[in-house]
Amino acid sequence: MSSIQFLGAAGTVTGSKFLLQAGRKKLLMDAGLFQGLKELRLRNWAAPPFSPSAVEAVVLSHAHIDHSGFLPRLARMGFRGKIYCTSGTADLLRVMLPDAASLQEEDAERANRKGYTRHKPALPLYTGEDAKKALKTLRPCAYESPIRVMEGCSALFRRAAHILGAASVELQLEESGRPEPFRLVYSGDLGRWDQPILRDPEFVPEADILLLESTYGDRTHAADPSSELARVVNESARRGGALLIPAFAVGRAQEVIWRLRQLQDQQRIPSLPVYLDSPMAIDVSDIYCRHTEEHDLDMKELMDKKSCPLCCLNQRFARTPDESKKINQVKGPVIIISSSGMATGGRILHHLEKRLPDPSTTVLLAGFQAAGTRGRRLQEGAKVLRMYGQEIPVRARVETIDGLSAHADQGDILRWLSGFKKPPRQTFVVHGEPRQAEGLSRVIAERLKWNVRPAVDGETVDLENRAGLT
Repeated sequence: MSSIQFLGAAGTVTGSKFLLQAGRKKLLMDAGLFQGLKELRLRNWAAPPFSPSAVEAVVLSHAHIDHSGFLPRLARMGFRGKIYCTSGTADLLRVMLPDAASLQEEDAERANRKGYTRHKPALPLYTGEDAKKALKTLRPCAYESPIRVMEGCSALFRRAAHILGAASVELQLEESGRPEPFRLVYSGDLGRWDQPILRDPEFVPEADILLLESTYGDRTHAADPSSELARVVNESARRGGALLIPAFAVGRAQEVIWRLRQLQDQQRIPSLPVYLDSPMAIDVSDIYCRHTEEHDLDMKELMDKKSCPLCCLNQRFARTPDESKKINQVKGPVIIISSSGMATGGRILHHLEKRLPDPSTTVLLAGFQAAGTRGRRLQEGAKVLRMYGQEIPVRARVETIDGLSAHADQGDILRWLSGFKKPPRQTFVVHGEPRQAEGLSRVIAERLKWNVRPAVDGETVDLENRAGLT
């Protein structure tokens, strides 16, 4: 029997996990951490509905924590299989997973020290040692080169253009009596066309079953996010305060810096001090520059000129905790970029704690904010934000620019779907909140006449029951 079970990213944008069972073999597509709502975060601690030691392989679409951050927890619970991903993803994971473990340990230590925990003692979800165990099993793969990941199953990666190393994944399942393999395709997180730094998404010609992301499936991004970014920077500078930009250390931070640098070169914004307060984002920018096989033409040309496009004109780096704390003494106007992108943790919380009560502060939310995150609460107009066991008043101005998102919008997704030579037998819409998943499903059904519906959390789909797929 072959089946796929949705164990995350169904009805939500986090915790991406899809369990494939082919005969007695088990494979996990993505191993993401749940973020946001408490009921979702608690699932990170619950025993999964499968034995981690029985999983032979994990195939990753990309390195973002909501797709990879459960790997150390899997290793802690007995997973000893191999993790297959692109070379870019592997390099990012070597930075990201130890950092995620360090944050888990720091949060537990702080909660115990300050006493704002109901658990005695508070424990980390996983440790640095768990991250090391997971990293030992990485198997980097090239794009467009099938690789056997377990008996009877091969994987093929194609560029998705979401972040460095991001890929759509095609699993080819060998079946007796069939001349062609059964193709299960997962879009991963799709990126956008004609964006800076990375090459465009690559089309997939066919699939029997398609798992399709829908983060922005019901909307269209603003046409020119750089103009909006220039407006926010200039207004913040006139008000004389700090511009705080919560940004994921992988992908979002690099694009924000790219656009700020372009605006500076074009003299559309002043050359304010720009602090990149994230050791991981600093390291990741170096990784981006090294992976020239991922660069689009503009990035290649700038790198050939030895002019780093991932540095602003007046940029300062904060690697150590002391360097980060010193930013608290900096008066505006100033730009501070720090992770995490949805303010769920990381150094951005210290800057928010200090500067949210100041009416001259601006907070720029540069992408999707999941339900239950501090970023979403700010976006929805919260007057108070809870951090470190205390209530912080919100007097800052809050801005959102969806166009800076690295996610495809509805038009981009439909463009990617146009690459299929024929409709998949069934498309399951994943990695989106209900409104986005349902909206995208309706558009695909109406315009393309495909068999499509949102995936249901926890459901198992029988891949051998052909009638059940239509």
